[in-house]
Amino acid sequence: MSQIPFKKIDWSSIQKTEHTGELGTSFWKTLQLEGLRIRCVEYSKGYLADHWCQKGHIVHCVEGEFITELDNGEFIKLSKGETYVVSDELSSHRSRTEEGVKLFIVDGDFLK
Repeated sequence: MSQIPFKKIDWSSIQKTEHTGELGTSFWKTLQLEGLRIRCVEYSKGYLADHWCQKGHIVHCVEGEFITELDNGEFIKLSKGETYVVSDELSSHRSRTEEGVKLFIVDGDFLK
């Protein structure tokens, strides 16, 4: 990953992209830098991811709550103000929410 000079991020100027889940929809505002991706993500009510993810993330719950299901059958609930972190290839996981949620997610080469 390269060095990043001081950078202010105006999230209101970043276009939202839509990603359909197995159920519901997620909306992403993404800042992509070399080796680093920073996102503000919203899951709609009733959202269920359409895939099992093995990528590492730092996920912070900004508003609402959601459940991350691990492939070992474990369920982890995150509520407003809570965060989880996992490195690449250390868990297969997918997310769901009943009422919708707003997340701040960081991932990149540093999690390999």
